[in-house]
Amino acid sequence: MGEHSVVDWAEGDGERSARWRSESGAPPPKQMAIVDDRMTADQAYGLACQGTALLWRGDFQNARQMLTAMAKRADRHPRKAKKPSSPAEAFHLHRQAQAQRARTLGMLLVELDAEYGIALRRAPDIRQACVEAWGPGEGATIVSLRELLGLVGAHEWRTKGIPIPALDGRIHPHYGVFTPIRREYVDLVAGAPLPQALASQNLAFDVGTGTGVLAAVLARRGIARVVATDQDPRALACARENVDRLGLAKQVEVVEADLFPEGRAALVVCNPPWVPARPATPIERGIYDPESRMLRGFLAGLAAHLVPGGEGWLVLSDLAEHMGLRSREGFLAMIAAAGLEVAGRLDAKPKHPKASDVSDPLHGARAAEVTSLWRLTAPPPNPP
Repeated sequence: MGEHSVVDWAEGDGERSARWRSESGAPPPKQMAIVDDRMTADQAYGLACQGTALLWRGDFQNARQMLTAMAKRADRHPRKAKKPSSPAEAFHLHRQAQAQRARTLGMLLVELDAEYGIALRRAPDIRQACVEAWGPGEGATIVSLRELLGLVGAHEWRTKGIPIPALDGRIHPHYGVFTPIRREYVDLVAGAPLPQALASQNLAFDVGTGTGVLAAVLARRGIARVVATDQDPRALACARENVDRLGLAKQVEVVEADLFPEGRAALVVCNPPWVPARPATPIERGIYDPESRMLRGFLAGLAAHLVPGGEGWLVLSDLAEHMGLRSREGFLAMIAAAGLEVAGRLDAKPKHPKASDVSDPLHGARAAEVTSLWRLTAPPPNPP
């Protein structure tokens, strides 16, 4: 979001302006209409499709209903939709449709006051959710209702937490940090045999820790010291809070780093984003890895951060392979090029609802998906 982005509009007999917030980086709207409960969903959807933003001045709950009605219209499949010629094209068409849907639904706007209050009938108190995501208010703000509801949902996740059986506790994700609702990758890390090198050096690294869930799992497994890294300020704050909640602050140190911390460890764990594509929002940074940058960086630097006999655990789904975005041969070539060897692999089938949803455009790839924990080692150099 641009620090000085402003949206200007005419309302009543005067000109108005407010800060513009968009987590996805959308620019301030160039055209904006003032609307309320009298507008029909067809009218609203038509204006939004034409690029006209709709600043809501009616009942808040009616605004939520309007957003739902607009979403139903956006989800209607065109009669002559292009049939993809390959899984990769199906993925790209799906992403294009998602982006267009997000742009259209993002046209329904609400205004927040300097303390994130909403001056609409039946509006909830969302001030705490906004402070958690954005920090203290700095004047009136215009934001999409869809994004605002995302903040509210994130606040509820953060308050209630997500039960993690492997921890016998809960993880409380922050807004903008990938939420560990898919348990199979956590269970793989919780069940994989620990490398023998930990007996002489009881230290592990968790690269790209996010919520800190995998670092906490490693600590629960008895590893004396875990160094967890991330670059995102939201992730760093989230991981530290979770580690503290779980009573693991003496075992787990959360540090800001680009991939690896300094030194070598007996175990280095990484769960990078699984799909090589460009994220459109901060939330998507936990899913999409442009040009496999994080994956390649982890593999390239792993050998230099392992003690002799240590292991790198790479947790990765093969969804990208089934969508034609990465080949197994190419992936194995990355491992070999980094001077690494595969010591073993543990697999798990995803159990999330989309894996069995035949209406999903990517159902074929999702149904075939397998999540794996790759045990990687760096063999000693050959003697001269």
